[in-house]
Amino acid sequence: MPYAPSRGARLHYEVTGRGRPVIFSHEFGADRRTWEQQVRFLGRQYRCITVDARGYPPSDVPEDPALYGYEDSADDIAAVLDAVGEPTAHVLGLSMGAYASLVFAIRHPGRATSLVLSGIGSGALETGREAFVAFTTQVAAVYRDEGSEAAAALLAQGPTRLQLADKDPRGWAETMRYLEAHSALGCALTMERFQLLRPGFRSMEPALRALGVPALILCGDEDEPCIEPSLYLKRTLPNAGLQMLPRSGHPLNLEEPAAFNQAVLDFLGMVERGQAHARGTDGRRRPG
Repeated sequence: MPYAPSRGARLHYEVTGRGRPVIFSHEFGADRRTWEQQVRFLGRQYRCITVDARGYPPSDVPEDPALYGYEDSADDIAAVLDAVGEPTAHVLGLSMGAYASLVFAIRHPGRATSLVLSGIGSGALETGREAFVAFTTQVAAVYRDEGSEAAAALLAQGPTRLQLADKDPRGWAETMRYLEAHSALGCALTMERFQLLRPGFRSMEPALRALGVPALILCGDEDEPCIEPSLYLKRTLPNAGLQMLPRSGHPLNLEEPAAFNQAVLDFLGMVERGQAHARGTDGRRRPG
């Protein structure tokens, strides 16, 4: 299995297809396997790179909590691109992976050809922050005290994930099997360090306003914790579009793979044709 060296951890990755590179960064309750429907679709035209985040075997599970910062996850994207010989790539992330993708674009200027940010921003604004901290702390404690199976049951029954169970029971069951097999230590440390300590969007606002990378923000209209943050990013990133998927929760790539895949394909094509124009470049595009 191929591994990319990064600070304090080796990262397992897979490469599928040929063409311009697209690198995928998964959410907390997932791993590289949950991108399968996207890889099969986009892999016909693109070089798809999927990664297991640090703390998610077969990537390493460091025992040092200091190795689970949000900066590490952003820099891990750069480390994998270096390992596969790609200076730049379209960067596609979901939830935790979307946050890492956004920070990657800020920390590594010029390396993100575009950004697809799906289900991003839970707890990243003042509204909902208290609930986010309480739930994050609870999940980390369950991982430490009861293990991955108990934590998987807690996560999978969340109000933004039951939509997947309703739409695709087999897909939901498969996701449960993945969750139950994750490293309890890796997930606890990811919750306690990355998720709980990452800064909110307002503290990042100057960097966000200066980030001219074309971005597509995807959000389910039943993913309540991410709706306001998605709107905030749409209004703050100078070259961002927002697409809402109706009657959808958090893991959009699993809930609505056809709509998700088509939205991404259309966006990547627009970027590569030079049609992703930043607002404010002329009077017609200046925000009101």
